Amino acid sequence: MTLGRIGVDLYPLQSGARLEDVTSFGKFLGGSPTNVAVAAARHGLAAGVITRTGDDPFGRFAKEEAARLGVESRWITPVAGARTTIAFCEIQPPDHFPLYFYRDEVPPELGIGPEQLDMDAIVEARAFWSTATGLSREPSRAAQHAAWDARGRAPLTILDLDYRPGFWQDAAEAREEIGHALDKVAVAVGNLEECEIAVGQRRPEAAADALLDRGVQLAVIKQGPKGVLAKTADDTVEVPPTPVEVVNGLGAGDGFGGALCFALLSAWPLERAIRFASAAGALVASRLECSTAMPTTAEVDDLLAASGSTTT
Repeated sequence: MTLGRIGVDLYPLQSGARLEDVTSFGKFLGGSPTNVAVAAARHGLAAGVITRTGDDPFGRFAKEEAARLGVESRWITPVAGARTTIAFCEIQPPDHFPLYFYRDEVPPELGIGPEQLDMDAIVEARAFWSTATGLSREPSRAAQHAAWDARGRAPLTILDLDYRPGFWQDAAEAREEIGHALDKVAVAVGNLEECEIAVGQRRPEAAADALLDRGVQLAVIKQGPKGVLAKTADDTVEVPPTPVEVVNGLGAGDGFGGALCFALLSAWPLERAIRFASAAGALVASRLECSTAMPTTAEVDDLLAASGSTTT
């Protein structure tokens, strides 16, 4: 089960072009938690997302597309008078993919309140994934805390540290709210910038230790070209990146997240789980879109085999 953003991605079909010069776009389901649910479904998990859309054609597309991609869509509900968030990006491989959001001042997914939550489904979910962005406004912030309180810091209660400055008043506010959240989750996943915002540490080992000191059982630190560091109280693993030709780096983290949920639910050893998730994210980065780019388990295994790695 995931909770948080949904939207529509309009991505250029001309790679390398300035956005002002692009003449055609592809339309795809978007929103990080929604993409994580899609990624999990691609690995055979029963996956659902709790979110809200505008009451418009884009919202209807998002709900229908989520269902088509294997995600339970009953918890995707429209907000009267609201507009579904649209995201444009510029495709400048290998590492320049700026995002431009077109959204209401309070987008519909940040209007999710505790009363919209299916607490039974949240408590029963074997993995529950939410993002720090959902903490940026009320009533979404209260909804996330209500969900965490209901789960009681159960295993695989996962927080994506996902930090997007445009959603916050400033970094200090984000640090304070993420700090409260870390007291209620079992797993934290983030890149170096996000870790610096969350716990004031940018060095991977120090960031992981700071997260563990907050009671998190598993800290996963994404280091870009240096790979991924994962740490528990008893184990530390570091996995190099899986080499691919990058087409669009957006969505790689969501592919990583869905694959990580699958690997952890499969009770794999930590190194195998992180290696698998890293390869899944790399596959998404080698493709244009996000949601429909999420790989199957077999595709990830094939990439690992071709790169000389293994998850067994």
